[in-house]
Amino acid sequence: MKYFFLIYAIVAISVVGIFKYRGHSFSEPPIVLLPDMDNQDVLKAQKQDAFFADGQGARKPVAETAPRGFQADGATQLGGIPEYEFSGGTGYYFTGHIGDYFGTGMPEELALSVESSQELLKRGEERYQVYCSVCHGKSGDGAGVTSLYGVPGIANLVSSPYSSATYPDGRLYEVITKGKGNMSGYGYNIPVRDRWAIIAYIRAMQVARSAPYDVVKDAYEAGKKQQDEATSAP
Repeated sequence: MKYFFLIYAIVAISVVGIFKYRGHSFSEPPIVLLPDMDNQDVLKAQKQDAFFADGQGARKPVAETAPRGFQADGATQLGGIPEYEFSGGTGYYFTGHIGDYFGTGMPEELALSVESSQELLKRGEERYQVYCSVCHGKSGDGAGVTSLYGVPGIANLVSSPYSSATYPDGRLYEVITKGKGNMSGYGYNIPVRDRWAIIAYIRAMQVARSAPYDVVKDAYEAGKKQQDEATSAP
């Protein structure tokens, strides 16, 4: 015990001598144990970079990729559905609200038709599997991967509390946008149109869950037959 304080003092002096005090100026790059992304391999706009043969830091997009939210041909629709921005607008389409209340139903801005409604559901299924299924499960029952690790409060989206009668579409939209409870908001990740596509798909799952077995079975077999005919056609 008599050597404890001596050893402690030696270690403390050594640490201060090597790493210096906080705020100390270094002539050489300091040793950083937890960089926390302080230094990143990025360049300011239009800055030169000797790494590339032409000396220019600005590069063209990687082949077969496109900037997020844009299409190569400049089209403003995807699958017949208008492509809108992430936020910034007013009204039901952008907020989920009609006045002081949550609205319900698909917004007029989607300009849905029989054909585009099918595209909306396909898009909703795709985006749901990307962003939502990890927690809410592929079928919306709340039994996603995260539930296996004890994450609490995962909503069972196909249960009665989340039906359109008790949980308006606008409320679902706001939860997707801003988050709720343990769920973070996806307003900066999912475009407005895709949020409504996800809502449409959730409603479709709710209807499928409550529909009689024979009806679901017949619809599945008819769809499977149509798909097989389409894939086998020359």
